[in-house]
Amino acid sequence: MTRKRASVLAGVAVIAAAGLGAAVAIAATGGSDTGHRTVATAPGSPPSSYYHSMMGSYLRDTSMMDGSGSNQWMMGPAGYRWMFGGTSAPAWMRGERLPAGMMGTGADPGQVMGRLWANAPGPRVSPGQAAALGSQPPAGARIDRAARTITFTTSSVHLTAVASPAGGPDETFRIAGMVNPTVVVPAGAKISIQIINADPDTAHGLVITASRGRSSWMPMMTSRPAFTGSALWFLGNPTTAGMHTGTLTFTAATPGIYRYLCPVPGHAQKGMTGMFTVSTS
Repeated sequence: MTRKRASVLAGVAVIAAAGLGAAVAIAATGGSDTGHRTVATAPGSPPSSYYHSMMGSYLRDTSMMDGSGSNQWMMGPAGYRWMFGGTSAPAWMRGERLPAGMMGTGADPGQVMGRLWANAPGPRVSPGQAAALGSQPPAGARIDRAARTITFTTSSVHLTAVASPAGGPDETFRIAGMVNPTVVVPAGAKISIQIINADPDTAHGLVITASRGRSSWMPMMTSRPAFTGSALWFLGNPTTAGMHTGTLTFTAATPGIYRYLCPVPGHAQKGMTGMFTVSTS
């Protein structure tokens, strides 16, 4: 197995692990398929037609997976189910530790994921729209720029987070023109967060987790979403068609101090994280 192809496998492995039980929001089409047989798999997984096309570009004339050259099972329904959390998926795809060899390639998984899913289906915005949305104060919010805090008192909360915005620090979120601000919402509020990936060569996402301490290298394995629907695992690289965007929606049901972070391995540790407080006041 070449180093390049091992890196690709590492990225796909991380993608698969991230997709389990969550909305992989780069493709809101679920397990539907166009041009290939529909395959039942984890909710929100990219359509198998896109998976088939993407894997085909890396599996030609290579024994990447099984060491014997007979890797065409990767291209069919069995391979798709295996990669995206079917019942036959290995234990590491159900939350257990990844085999060390998978992540020992030296590749940045975010860059691998960003390239693989750059052309995935899903909504997009222009760079100008991303810049405007990342600087725009959310409706109904009180903003304290000195304290880098956004406080909502409304029962409906809408905001936009731009990942690695142009002109800003890399590996950060820009919300209302601030870097990784603390977001405070009232308990019971309906939350809608639009995420835009402005990074030209790396995938990003956003997850609300209950963890308040230092994030692990791979938070998708150790920090479960705090609320149902509070995870958008990753968005691919921008293309000439625009920047990938997706929206997560959930109810801030339980008061407490939470954290929003990018779940791509290593990004939260580099500072791509901020506080998310659900208040009773």
